Amino acid sequence: MGDPRKARKTYSNPKKPWDKARLEAETILVKDYCISNKRELFKMRAVLKKFTLQAKKLLSSTSAQAEQEKKSLLNKLHSLSLIGANAQLDDVLALQLTNVLERRLQTLLVRKGLATTMKQARQFIVHQHIKVGGKSITAPSYLVSKNEENNLTFLEKSPFAQEDHPERPEQITKLNESFKKANTELM
Repeated sequence: MGDPRKARKTYSNPKKPWDKARLEAETILVKDYCISNKRELFKMRAVLKKFTLQAKKLLSSTSAQAEQEKKSLLNKLHSLSLIGANAQLDDVLALQLTNVLERRLQTLLVRKGLATTMKQARQFIVHQHIKVGGKSITAPSYLVSKNEENNLTFLEKSPFAQEDHPERPEQITKLNESFKKANTELM
């Protein structure tokens, strides 16, 4: 069974460690998504591989249990916004690594305008300035669901929660100022 205090490795290393094409592609992904080490990339690849292997298994079986598992898999991937509402198992097989990387908390902070760069987003997360749906998340690789995406905010105790903080992105400050102007005009 193993020691419960020691977690097992959740990814596998590449079979060809010095494949030039793979290394170049990984270097681009590491730079674009500001991933601290290749291990994080391997973990995201393992998540994608788990989904595709499950889809392949379900394509070949026709039992009632397989239909329930198929529905469950499609619902999970839809809740993560990786596939559309009326997608099929073939759409799961068409997923790319970039689709999974776009759903990471670190990436969504930049896309939503809570951080200006990927590096800054990573620092906000690791230093516990971000909350998702009421709880603090400290893993930049956390996959954000569609429901949680609207609840990305700064923690109340964080200095970044103040609108006048100098490191807070200008986009948020400008939006808040425009909301304040609109509210004062209504009163």
